[in-house]
Amino acid sequence: MWRGLGALGAVLALSACSYLPWIGSDKKLKPLPEIASPLPAKVVWHAPVSRSRDFSFVPASAQGVIYAAGADGTISIVGDATGRVESSISAGNKLSGGVGVGDGRIVVGTVKGEVLAFDRTGRQLWKSAVAGEVLAPPLVLASAVLLRTADGRVFALNPLDGRRLWLYQRVTPSLTLRSSAGVLVSRSTVYAGFAGGKLVAMELETGKPIWEATLSLPRGATELERVADISGLPVLDETRICAGVYQGRSGCVETLNGNVLWSREVSSASGAAVDGRNLYLSDDSGNVLALDKASGASVWKQEQLAQRRLGAPLIHDGKVWVGDGSGLVHILSTDNGALLGRIATDGSAINTLVEDGDKIIAQTASGGLFAIR
Repeated sequence: MWRGLGALGAVLALSACSYLPWIGSDKKLKPLPEIASPLPAKVVWHAPVSRSRDFSFVPASAQGVIYAAGADGTISIVGDATGRVESSISAGNKLSGGVGVGDGRIVVGTVKGEVLAFDRTGRQLWKSAVAGEVLAPPLVLASAVLLRTADGRVFALNPLDGRRLWLYQRVTPSLTLRSSAGVLVSRSTVYAGFAGGKLVAMELETGKPIWEATLSLPRGATELERVADISGLPVLDETRICAGVYQGRSGCVETLNGNVLWSREVSSASGAAVDGRNLYLSDDSGNVLALDKASGASVWKQEQLAQRRLGAPLIHDGKVWVGDGSGLVHILSTDNGALLGRIATDGSAINTLVEDGDKIIAQTASGGLFAIR
């Protein structure tokens, strides 16, 4: 994270750039409360993978193995049941985003704006240039490989040879959040969040926009104050899609036509999670919030994780799981937000949490892959 006014001033001096929001320092953290009867969650295995450096890598699982990439270009293949590193693939380039897996292909993006596809043995299938950092994990489908670049463009590539099928792009403000969020697909529709509080639905086959919704309008006198971006991955839930907006109003819209159902003054730079009742968000102060997904009304707010640089919440086994910047995974009650458990990893920031069957997989900045049950 960039810290201090000097860094933010340097950001403002740049044009057409992105930045990471300053959301507190570990030195200011309050002690965590004791948990009287913590849940019996534990790390069941730990595998060493490559370091993330300045990027946020997301692992992927398929056919009994987990694929985890690092900044040096190594893709580690880890046994899902054992945590043993079975093999690795060298991409031959420095990587900038997580792994996309599907239909027998392993797809990653590089800092030079290249997309690389490999098979399980490490043989390179194709390479495609997209002229932009690929910070988000590609979404690999049978009909297309979908990815987005740091400047907000969305590409669809032919999964057989990497040839471009279509490109969606829009005007980007001069200052945006640096985001590792990709895209979602449901029923032949691609959904993505953008700068300026915009949610967009596109046709999977052509990339043609279906609708555009504005969850939150930029406000303020300076470029920094006017940043109001959907920087985390939105979540789909039946007939609605919901997202958090940094320095703006988070909320939900209808998937059919993009009508805004509700929005709340909640600033979030990470993704969201949803279950049968609520939408869950980590705000910029380190609070975890539950909002009624139908109305946006407040259900609860957990304030004991303040300034801990929380990632996106994850719903697993009926609980809210969230990783922080000091390598801890916190477990919260979906009913009232009470802290139910806490698991330590390696002390470095947790890039992301993903669900893998009956386990949670956490990848850390220092190169740790942890399976938690």
